[in-house]
Amino acid sequence: MSRLKTPTDKVFLNKVTHTVRTAQAVLQYGVGAMVDFPDRTLMTAAPEYWDDKIIHIHDERLEKMLHVDFFGMPGGKDEFWQGISYVRFPQWYFCPKCRRFQPLVKWVQEYRHKATAKQKEQNPHMKRPRCLECRKDLVVSRVVSVCLQGHIDDFPWVQWVHRKNSGGEKQICADPELTFETGATASAGLEGLIVRCKTCKAKASLSGAFDRNAFAKLGEEFRCTGNMPWKNQKVKCDDFPRAMQRGASSVYFPKIVSSLVIPPYSNKANLLIEQSMGYKECLIRIADYDQDERDERIKKRLDEWSSKISIQTSIDVQRVKKILERRLLGSTEEFEDEGVDAGIKYRAEEYEALTGKIPTQELDSHDFLQEVMNVAKYNIPGLKGVTLVHKIREVRALTGFTRINPPGSSISGEGVTGFVSVKEPYTNWYPAYEVRGEGIFVEFDDQMIEQWVSNNTDVTRRANVLNDNYSITYLSEISQRIITPKFLLLHTLAHLLIRQLSFECGYSAASLRERIYCGTEDDGYIMAGILIYTASGDSEGTLGGLVRQGYPDTLPQIFRKAIAKGQLCSNDPVCISSEGQGRDALNLGACHACVLLPETSCEEFNVFLDRGVVIGTFDNEGIGFYSDWLANSTKK
Repeated sequence: MSRLKTPTDKVFLNKVTHTVRTAQAVLQYGVGAMVDFPDRTLMTAAPEYWDDKIIHIHDERLEKMLHVDFFGMPGGKDEFWQGISYVRFPQWYFCPKCRRFQPLVKWVQEYRHKATAKQKEQNPHMKRPRCLECRKDLVVSRVVSVCLQGHIDDFPWVQWVHRKNSGGEKQICADPELTFETGATASAGLEGLIVRCKTCKAKASLSGAFDRNAFAKLGEEFRCTGNMPWKNQKVKCDDFPRAMQRGASSVYFPKIVSSLVIPPYSNKANLLIEQSMGYKECLIRIADYDQDERDERIKKRLDEWSSKISIQTSIDVQRVKKILERRLLGSTEEFEDEGVDAGIKYRAEEYEALTGKIPTQELDSHDFLQEVMNVAKYNIPGLKGVTLVHKIREVRALTGFTRINPPGSSISGEGVTGFVSVKEPYTNWYPAYEVRGEGIFVEFDDQMIEQWVSNNTDVTRRANVLNDNYSITYLSEISQRIITPKFLLLHTLAHLLIRQLSFECGYSAASLRERIYCGTEDDGYIMAGILIYTASGDSEGTLGGLVRQGYPDTLPQIFRKAIAKGQLCSNDPVCISSEGQGRDALNLGACHACVLLPETSCEEFNVFLDRGVVIGTFDNEGIGFYSDWLANSTKK
């Protein structure tokens, strides 16, 4: 199996000016994404180039589902004097004074030719791109070409200026020297962005460059180059790319898979084993085993490894062996049962833990500590249970990315058109990071919800409107799904509660996150619950402020306020009467003035929301699940 090339020249960057947070290195600035630093733009390299700069973290369930041995969290300066790796991209830079426009390799060649001996000795690679003639910092190109297969390259500047020459097409000259000029006024638009070739006097504007089929109309030489700069490779690609601005959100869509670490995988014994040197040595050895002989070779050495880890952790050797058998020999196909969706089965395990259905012997947990409350004290209709989660750990793994189109709601993204895995097949880990926090889990009475749906045909009609809108979107082509009234209710309630909790508990809305548990008999498991938890691992920390709001003396008032505020929207009656608003018209009665949250807080990126199923509509005030409760509260 071919492996990625080893880089020949490494340039070490300033740790102060070229630093990103751990979460950023996995999310918006993950593998294949561009990062704008003060003096240049770089692209995060493949994990194979920085696999010795990571901290191992574990989530046994997620490891089995994604078929890896561990996850790698980018290490900070306290653990490693070197950080993760980047590659220079885009390659084209221009001088803001003399307007010369050429690839960075030519700027470096010019630097090595004109720089003094002392400059070349101290800075042989021209760390900070500069024009030696003008003494100005170079400016990176703002335009790149992107294809649906995930490839990305610089805009074909040389081919473009000669093909689109204002005086007619020209042959590409032997030694093209380009300049990049901008119009005197901002109103000039793309016509005011001019590329010239000083050698042959060709001249072209960027007018029409951003059209969807601009390159396809120009012919074969404008096909995708198959460039994958994050791993220094090129492949054959028959697609025609599209020109896009470097900072456009559709240039990079990361696929993140998140998981809660629950008992029995979160107990202290598991943690001690994961952190032991013996277990790390096991994983190193297993990585070299061929897949067909892996299980047999593990069984032969299991007693030896168990004994060694038992000595290191002071855990009974038989218990160590049992845990190792589960972790190293357990089936990786347990989430692929016929008739049960893998996502539903995965969430069902978390649902069982959050509802308190855990054997007593498994509650010796380091990363999961909960308190099941007496729901009778809350006096909130529709509630079946309340659980306060004092400790919770979430692992978020980056499995890959897409460009131009989002990856949809598939489990890991595999199989989606244009999905690019961040790692090579031989690599046994994914980049990830972990968040520790607290949360409130609310379980709803499924029978009451089903009865409400059957008694209100208008509720089903509203859900069908969203399903019809979804069926004509790009996402429906890659991920078929049915939006049920039950999901609309749970999702909208989660948003209303997060908005209200942000006023009560001291966390901002962006520091809270939802996790929806919705399943039916057709899915293979009945679930009706929402978990609201702290999703920020930065300086805000977790001091119990969220959990405190979940006790019987506070949650009922917060719940009532959240529902009541759902009745108010400054955009009514337009908002509540909408038949489709927001992205791809996938919301009904929901906008930024009433329900929407920061997108990092929402699992569905702020779609599939409707206040009408919670509090009713102007035309039918009684269809909301909490319409009667609100009416009775108002009378009192």
